[in-house]
Amino acid sequence: MPSSFAELANRLSPAVVNVKVTKVMQTGFQGPDLHGTPHGDQFGDFFNRFFGQMPRNHPSQGAGSGVIISEDGYILSNNHVVDGAKEVSVTLANKNEYSAEVIGLDPKTDLAVLKIEAKDLPKATLGNSESLKVGDWVVAIGNPFGLNHTVTSGIVSAKGRVIGAGPYDDFIQTDASINPGNSGGPLFNLQGEVVGINTAIIPQGQGIGFAIPVNTAKPLIPQLVEHGEVTRGYLGVNIQTITPDLAKALEVEEQNGALVSDVIPDSPAQKAGVERGDIIINFAGHNIADSRD
Repeated sequence: MPSSFAELANRLSPAVVNVKVTKVMQTGFQGPDLHGTPHGDQFGDFFNRFFGQMPRNHPSQGAGSGVIISEDGYILSNNHVVDGAKEVSVTLANKNEYSAEVIGLDPKTDLAVLKIEAKDLPKATLGNSESLKVGDWVVAIGNPFGLNHTVTSGIVSAKGRVIGAGPYDDFIQTDASINPGNSGGPLFNLQGEVVGINTAIIPQGQGIGFAIPVNTAKPLIPQLVEHGEVTRGYLGVNIQTITPDLAKALEVEEQNGALVSDVIPDSPAQKAGVERGDIIINFAGHNIADSRD
């Protein structure tokens, strides 16, 4: 165990930002308040019966974290932090505050890219999450509950965690303390490289937090910057993981790979000769362990 994280925290904190958002929430109200006036209750009931609830907009404040990925002001954060925001502001470690523009969103991976008008900013280095091993030390820096630049440490508890969060369900699990407000902040290795973007916690659990692997984010950042969204390839297949029972039914010994359960007519997959019942074990030079790959 490292004797101290002080040098690492001091070096990395300037690249971590506090993200504040204002969203407009719409609620209903039961017409004008006529109680206390003559026949007020009757008029109130009449109004609600014929006009129903009327919408009322009011601002809602939220907060999260982010990490600077370029000297000219691009910031990586979470989609759920800024999605639907009317206003976004970013506060740096030196207390300077900037208005931020949401440049790109990808709900499927819960990633977002923001932009502030600034130069010569301290930026973080994006590392390689594939090189992480279970048991490695990691450091999380963020703004839980609005407490700016809180530093916590822990280990990688697991990799490839499935938590039912969406189609790209492949998370780093850590016991580094992650709380509301940490979302969008970086998870660093001991070399000071970003290996994950903190995104989720289990409210009823302690010492269980999740981060998006930075290798998921790296190929998407250019698309989010240039186009504001991610365009993904289309194969035209439905796939599923090979469970032990399924392997037995298919009479196959290996459980690695993704089973093609259906092929969409006239899709690229069908034109390439992919058939229902095929097992994909390698794609574009990458070994396929299960359907998530």
